[in-house]
Amino acid sequence: MLEKMAEFFENRLNGYDEHMMTGIEAADEFYPFTASLLPTAKGSRVLDLGCGTGLELEKYFPLCPSARVTGIDLSEAMLNALKKKFTDKDITLIVGSYFDVPLGENVFDAAVSVESLHHFTKDEKIPLYKKLHTALRANGYLILTDYFAATDDEEQTHRNNLNALKAEQGIRDDEFYHYDTPLTVQHETEALLEAGFASVQVLKSWGTTYTIKAVK
Repeated sequence: MLEKMAEFFENRLNGYDEHMMTGIEAADEFYPFTASLLPTAKGSRVLDLGCGTGLELEKYFPLCPSARVTGIDLSEAMLNALKKKFTDKDITLIVGSYFDVPLGENVFDAAVSVESLHHFTKDEKIPLYKKLHTALRANGYLILTDYFAATDDEEQTHRNNLNALKAEQGIRDDEFYHYDTPLTVQHETEALLEAGFASVQVLKSWGTTYTIKAVK
């Protein structure tokens, strides 16, 4: 049975960090790599989309202890776990969907998202990326580390499977339920460019996981 997105992660909070670090190929490499790409100037402002328990922040704060981070996540339980890790840091946490939360204009030096955005279609992502583009300062950028479908056929198969499950279970299209539907890197790139980003570059990959940098 499909589970609502927030409930899925709250039900798995115990052991979540261990699962992410040991159950995903090369997680011990891509979390530090992702953090190393974020700004380190004093007081840098960073937006974390789908921050969860803050695994990427564990690697980032040693590089920039004075960073001012805004984290958005659907799961309040996840955010509470994150808060306990970083009691001495400048963090603003928002419970909600990053599709709905206002991000402002020219606010952030960079944004980051790790293993969160592989649940949405290209068409769903473009408005989010437009909003993010507006929220970034001049020369700001997004670091996206996520896993991707290898082919168009694989991408469509994931989407077809989700639609079939939702139909079987009587789930409305406007509800977020947990099921992985990764895009191809090409379609992700197209979404970012259509949203207004000036350049999109693949920086590194580990199997099906890629790190992408999109610059305003």
